Amino acid sequence: MSAAAATAETNSTRGLRERVVGATAIALALSVAIQNAVVVVAGAPAFGDPIERVLAFHAENRVAVAIAVGLEALNLPLLLGFVTGLHGLVKRRGGAGADWSRLALAAGATFSAIFALYAVLWIGVVLSASELAEPSPVFELAWQLHAAAFALALPVLGTTFIGAALAAHTSRLTPPWQRLLGVAGGGLLLAAGAANLAIADGSALLYVGMPGYAAWLVWLLAAGVRLVRA
Repeated sequence: MSAAAATAETNSTRGLRERVVGATAIALALSVAIQNAVVVVAGAPAFGDPIERVLAFHAENRVAVAIAVGLEALNLPLLLGFVTGLHGLVKRRGGAGADWSRLALAAGATFSAIFALYAVLWIGVVLSASELAEPSPVFELAWQLHAAAFALALPVLGTTFIGAALAAHTSRLTPPWQRLLGVAGGGLLLAAGAANLAIADGSALLYVGMPGYAAWLVWLLAAGVRLVRA
């Protein structure tokens, strides 16, 4: 095989890897967006709502919760696949940004573990709701733990976001504005996560992190489209 042919094959393989990672990012963003839309349309209660409303919602909206936790089972491997693939791309482009991609990989794995617990507790809440005429202490505890898991996941997602954005930019996979989006959005998630106890108790401080959460989805879509077009 000639040097030119070998180079062409290498470029083709690299392009395929970038497209796969990009498609994974796009799929993750769309899945999370659909998941949140289902929950919002169903009128899911906030963490600070009366426990009676929480019970009523879960007793009446089992299908909506089933869709949400079903999508979570898809989101977790997509996230792990994306951060793993991103780390691989960074290493193959000379290793610039490898420290950031390792941070994103570790944080993404931690986030996945916390959100797996979040989903398991939510399943427990909806299953027990159909059997209760009024809230029980165990039901309320499961809901509080579910809320606490979400609150604790915010700073971990922020760390994942910052690490991924800096790794991708340092490796010249994404433009400067996506780095700024990652640092700003991830910073908001970190700031909100510092108030995790208050958020789990229903504080409006949750909304400090919501622009960061939206920025994460925008970044995934933008980075994904750029990689797919590579």
